Amino acid sequence: MNKHTTHDNRLIYAARDAWLAAGDFRRRRDRFKRYTYGDQWSDKICDGPWLRSEREQIYLSGKQPYTNNLIRQLVKTVVGRFRVLAESRGYYSKAGSAPRMPELDARLLEEFLISGMAVQRIGLDGEVENVNPRLFFINAVKDPCCRDIELIGQCHDMSLPEVYARFGHGSLERISRLTDIFRQSAARGAMPVDLGLSDDADFFTPAPGKCRVVEMWTLDAMSRLMCSEPDSGDICYRPIDELDSIHAENDRRIRNGLEPVEVVPDIQFVWNCRWYSPSGELLDSCRSPYAHGSHPYVLRLYPLTDGEIHPFVEDVIDQQRYINRLIMMIDKMMASAAKGVLLFPVDQLPEDMKWEEVFDTWARSDGVIPITGRGTSLPQQVVTPTDGVGAYRLLELQMKLFDNISGVGDALQGRSIGGTAGAALYDRQVENATIAMGDLLETFASLIEERSKILEVCSARNSARPSLR
Repeated sequence: MNKHTTHDNRLIYAARDAWLAAGDFRRRRDRFKRYTYGDQWSDKICDGPWLRSEREQIYLSGKQPYTNNLIRQLVKTVVGRFRVLAESRGYYSKAGSAPRMPELDARLLEEFLISGMAVQRIGLDGEVENVNPRLFFINAVKDPCCRDIELIGQCHDMSLPEVYARFGHGSLERISRLTDIFRQSAARGAMPVDLGLSDDADFFTPAPGKCRVVEMWTLDAMSRLMCSEPDSGDICYRPIDELDSIHAENDRRIRNGLEPVEVVPDIQFVWNCRWYSPSGELLDSCRSPYAHGSHPYVLRLYPLTDGEIHPFVEDVIDQQRYINRLIMMIDKMMASAAKGVLLFPVDQLPEDMKWEEVFDTWARSDGVIPITGRGTSLPQQVVTPTDGVGAYRLLELQMKLFDNISGVGDALQGRSIGGTAGAALYDRQVENATIAMGDLLETFASLIEERSKILEVCSARNSARPSLR
């Protein structure tokens, strides 16, 4: 590990560029997240020279926006189905499985349904944590199994004492240098933030009172020498800087009548980890300490077609929007429809009766209103039907389309499917409904299986590199 911090703006900006390249993904994720948790009227629309949210436009028109959140229930149904699946497959029954792992995976699946990205980081001690996609970066990948990763990492927000503990290594000189690097961040102080709300993410700007540290893993090419021992025929690898000593050894072997060691230049790809400050100063570095020799992340991007991510929630956004608008349309029709309006011809009002008396008498259940009987029109009450344009039928159609597009039908949501259906038939319908989500759930399950294999391999913690936890 480096004794002193150094500058390397090239790599820190490569990480920043990878984070910026996912800007469209983060914007779409924010929109899908808003819809999932009930904020479904914040899309921007053009109103002449103004750019307003749909909610503001509705308020300006004198109406009230109504939200009927079906997406949230949809997500909860899939997460609940996965919990049942995980229990039946015994994902958490293995010895050493953390008690909080089911909860971590449930929240990770929720993120997977919303954004199409599921990322976990595995520490050397086997500690698993979910990674927020807002602070995660990766190079452009095309392989669904993410085997073409060359750069990966995340941004951490740490307190100043945590920075000392991770990167100070017991050196007063290093701690003093870390204080100089993060003095400005620590001086900002912690500011109160509403519980449950997240700040706008920025690559270089930490949360108030925190220090931004960038963890970056790169797949680097390293030259080495592939040597063939002439006596045994074994193949071994030696560092490139031993070439001169190998030549000297071959000279001795030739003088002694022995065959020389055959040397062939070779390239080895290794994973290196670096920790940076936002100013590009290298805080720490090491080669991958993991037994598998790779980075500590397990991730799935769904479905990753031509490098594009299209999550589960995206499919039902338009149906959710249309359902909300139909509800508002029906509400407007009901509000503007005539509900018991009385048409009372003027010539039918007796001379000794006032209109106020007609109003009071009409509101009573046993009221009697005398009329002259001279005109051709008699008083009548008008009630306008609100289903004449088929809005209710269209709403019912959209609700069915919502279930069909999502693949989560009545059986999977535990709704009644008829009193004549037996238990075996109901179980079969639930099984068939699960098939529609089979690809999504199996993709997520493959992440858990990969994580389990890594946890088995990484059973020993490398105490020489505490900064990697």
